[in-house]
Amino acid sequence: MLETEIPKLNAPIVLAPGLWGFDRISAFGHTLQDYFPGICERLEAVGNRVLVARVSPTEGVARRATDLKRFIESELASGPFHLIGHSMGGLDARYLTAKLGMESRVLSVTSVGTPHRGTSFADWGVSRFSRLLGPFLRLFGIPHQAFFDLTTEGCQRFNEEVRDVPGVRYYSIAGQCDQAWLGAEWLLPYSVVAKAEGANDGVVSVASATWGEHSEVWAGDHLNLVNWPNRHAIRRGEWPNLAPDYGRIVRRLSQAGF
Repeated sequence: MLETEIPKLNAPIVLAPGLWGFDRISAFGHTLQDYFPGICERLEAVGNRVLVARVSPTEGVARRATDLKRFIESELASGPFHLIGHSMGGLDARYLTAKLGMESRVLSVTSVGTPHRGTSFADWGVSRFSRLLGPFLRLFGIPHQAFFDLTTEGCQRFNEEVRDVPGVRYYSIAGQCDQAWLGAEWLLPYSVVAKAEGANDGVVSVASATWGEHSEVWAGDHLNLVNWPNRHAIRRGEWPNLAPDYGRIVRRLSQAGF
C-alpha cells in the first residue's frame, strides 16, 4: 500500500469532539464550521463509514461519555467500531470503553491532542476563576465540570479509575507548535503549559497527550490537529492540510488487522 493511500476499514469510525462538543455549527441551512473539517470527506471517499458525535459542551467526562454512548447506540445499533477523539473527546472515548459496557464493541481508541494527564492551563484557570465564576455559572444552570476534569489532579484521579481495556488498541497523536505559528489566542495557554510541562500545542503538552502503544507528534496548534487552518502558517505559505494525516491513522488500524 502506498503512503498516500487510505484503506477501507471493516468497521465504522466514530469521531468524538473535544470541549464545546459540537459536530458542526450551522445557520440558515449553511454549515459555518465543521468540528473535523475535511476529515470525514477524506476517509469516506474510499468507503469508510464515518460518524461525528455531538456531546454536552461543558459537562464532565462521565456525562459526555454517556452522551457519546447514546449517540453511538442510535447510529450503530450493533457491531464493532473505532473511536478517534480530539482533546477531551479522547477522555470521553476512554471512559466509554472502560466504564459504560461498550468494551466488547470498541476495537480501538485513537486520541488526538488529549490531555491524558491534564493540562496545567486548566489548573491555572480553575485556581484563579472557579470561586468567582462558579456561583455565576450555577445560577444560570451552565455546566462546568469539564474544566475540573481537565486539571492535572482531575486526570490523575481519572487514570486511577479508568483503566485501558485489554484487547482494545490505544494510540495517540500529540501536537507541538512553535511560537511563530501562535496567534494571540494561544500565547497565554502556550506559555503557561510550556513553563510547567514543556513542548505543547498551545494548551496540551506532548507529554500529557502521549498514550497507548504508539504515539506520533504532529506540528500544529491544538485546533490544527483537527484541520482547523492556522492563519499565521497560511500567511507564510507553510500551512499543510492535515486531513490526509488521518489516512495514516486509518492505515495503522488496517495494518493492525482491522
